[in-house]
Amino acid sequence: MSKKSQIKRAIEDCEREIEAYEHKRARSQTALMRAMLAGTKPSPEDEQYFNVFSNLIDQERDRLHQLYAELEELKK
Repeated sequence: MSKKSQIKRAIEDCEREIEAYEHKRARSQTALMRAMLAGTKPSPEDEQYFNVFSNLIDQERDRLHQLYAELEELKK
């Protein structure tokens, strides 16, 4: 398999991973917003889930940017 194909596949995998993390983060995000609107303190577990999934999303986005840069470099 060529290097370009490997990078394209990695990009697709990375995009799917981001989507999955965003889906998982949505539940805790909803709980945090409800608490905020109700003027109550959110659950520490919801805060933790939100932060963990947000960090994972940021890491995958950084990886995605690197993969796109590698792909552009190969196209030159």
